[in-house]
Amino acid sequence: MRLRRKPWIDEAIHEYDSHIILSGQEQYKGKWRELFAHPERPLYMELGTGKGRFIAGMSEAYPDANFVGFEVQIGVIYYAAQKIYEAERDNAKVSLFDIAGIEEVVAPGEVDRFYINFCDPWPKAKHAKRRLTYHTFLDRYARLLKDGGEVHFKTDNEGLFMFSLEEFKECGWELKNVTYDLHSTDLPNVKTEYEEKFSAKGQPIFRLEAIKPKVQKEA
Repeated sequence: MRLRRKPWIDEAIHEYDSHIILSGQEQYKGKWRELFAHPERPLYMELGTGKGRFIAGMSEAYPDANFVGFEVQIGVIYYAAQKIYEAERDNAKVSLFDIAGIEEVVAPGEVDRFYINFCDPWPKAKHAKRRLTYHTFLDRYARLLKDGGEVHFKTDNEGLFMFSLEEFKECGWELKNVTYDLHSTDLPNVKTEYEEKFSAKGQPIFRLEAIKPKVQKEA
């Protein structure tokens, strides 16, 4: 769901320029690590940051990794940039970008891990190709991940989760830590804003980790 655009954000967002990339992402292809003080650390990317609770929490919980979050809505990413800026997280940045074009700005083998949290389930079958776990997206992630790289996926939508399990399997990904009720496990977890809201109502959270296939499809 797109939020109503707030005109004041266009100017106010520049207060957080040290932690946000608004344009020119193509110049960082193959060079995202160089944005950080410690480029030798693992590079983790979140595909759809929302208001940033997850990337802010993860960058604090895992200070020995670098995080980049992508979000297409400026009215949302403003709050993500604000969170990591105010928390003085020097290992996290966010970028205003539509991840449908992820291969335009990220190089093959550049990423250690992708996080996908509570993406749009696109419930109608005719819209399946828009799901971020549709096989064409999975093939892109595989090309961009280093050997042994992973995708970590969370959703509250059972239908999307079951669909995603099959897509990962069909594309040759190895699955681990698959759970149909994340909060009943002892797996480490940083909640998103959405997750906090719906889990409080008793909604189970589905989660999986998938390891990049050893053989990738060509683009």
